[in-house]
Amino acid sequence: MKPATPSHHETTTAERGRTTTVALCMIVTIIEGYNLIVYGSVVPLLLADPALGITDEQTGLIGGVVYIGAVLGALLAPMLAERIGRKATLAAAIAVFALGAVLAGAAAGGQMLAVARLLNGLGVGAALTTAMTIARNNAPAGRASLIVTITMAGIPLGGVVAALLAIPILPTLGWRAMFFVGAGLGAAVLVAVLVCRIPNSSEEVTGRSWTVRQKLAAVFAGRGALITVVIAGCAVANMIAWQGLNVWAAQAMIDLGFSLSGALLFTFALTGAAVLGSFATAWAADRRGSALVSVATGSCTVLGLVGIVVLPLSVPTAVVCAAFMGIGGHSTMNLVHTTTSSVYPLPARGVALGWSNGTSFIGAFLGPTLGGMAIATGGARAVFSTFAGAAGLCLIGLTVLFMLDRSATPQIFRQPGRPTQSARAVPAAEVIG
Repeated sequence: MKPATPSHHETTTAERGRTTTVALCMIVTIIEGYNLIVYGSVVPLLLADPALGITDEQTGLIGGVVYIGAVLGALLAPMLAERIGRKATLAAAIAVFALGAVLAGAAAGGQMLAVARLLNGLGVGAALTTAMTIARNNAPAGRASLIVTITMAGIPLGGVVAALLAIPILPTLGWRAMFFVGAGLGAAVLVAVLVCRIPNSSEEVTGRSWTVRQKLAAVFAGRGALITVVIAGCAVANMIAWQGLNVWAAQAMIDLGFSLSGALLFTFALTGAAVLGSFATAWAADRRGSALVSVATGSCTVLGLVGIVVLPLSVPTAVVCAAFMGIGGHSTMNLVHTTTSSVYPLPARGVALGWSNGTSFIGAFLGPTLGGMAIATGGARAVFSTFAGAAGLCLIGLTVLFMLDRSATPQIFRQPGRPTQSARAVPAAEVIG
């Protein structure tokens, strides 16, 4: 007797459900991006508020605490999902970063603000990892890189929302209102997550027959451990360069003799190329493989940074170099996540993405710190040289990752009391629906 095949209506409904789920995950990351980036918009008012009484150094430390929380959240989310499911984990993470936003808005001093930002980061890290895993698990065949890119595009879009809202809110309502807006947006998306049905993917179904130990072993033992170390190196090095550029690029360009408008044009080219380039590289990655294309994007970052250091500087040259940096920095991280989501056995995907996200937040914390040290000791060229070194290390790691991905072989896991189950380490160019 032939198994029943899904009707056209059932297939269409399932596809619509996956599309809705991916869209919801992107909305979640937009709200995360707002809550993550909003701090930078309010720093001048924080320093001017006598009720807080915080110094420049304390302000910088409080700004970095959010990434410590994000590392913890990204690593803890997959383990929590094993116990309560991904939807409940996503809802809990959103509730945590919304609570952090409320506490930040109500902060009476630097210590309370630091605790609030730590909570905010914890929720953002957990929500980002979970949303990315859910979106990737619901990606149509051959669209893994595009879906990861769409989901990750929410972070810079959230930053744009924060910048736009700051224009009318800060002069009239003050810095606290910006955090309360973030809490309100978090509450709204939390309701949406609770109401929407998130379909079970093949990863969810297959993963139920795996123990936590098996999933951890697939990522942190044997051949998987080597790939895991390489992914961490790529993520940390890339985010040192990319996040460091986001913080220090404008100031470095001014130090090199550019006007404020020229420096802002540089940062516009950096972020604009990042968003537009990420979709172009995702299209290429879904056809050629994310590991291969990441080598190309990593090369773009190196070329842009080396160009700024060695070429005669002019506005056109700086803009072209900025575009190369933008395409490379943002796209490379997306493609590392895509490769991570595909190179391990399917049930271990959540654990693997938690690792790549967690280590990327480490790089996001280190980048601005190293950039500050470089500009203080060697000026603008030292900043770009430092980030060029990090980008070069990342490119070496990406090349190794590509070679490991090409040689990925099937892995067989035998579970006690069950038939042997094959869970292939899928090359990054291939997608499991």
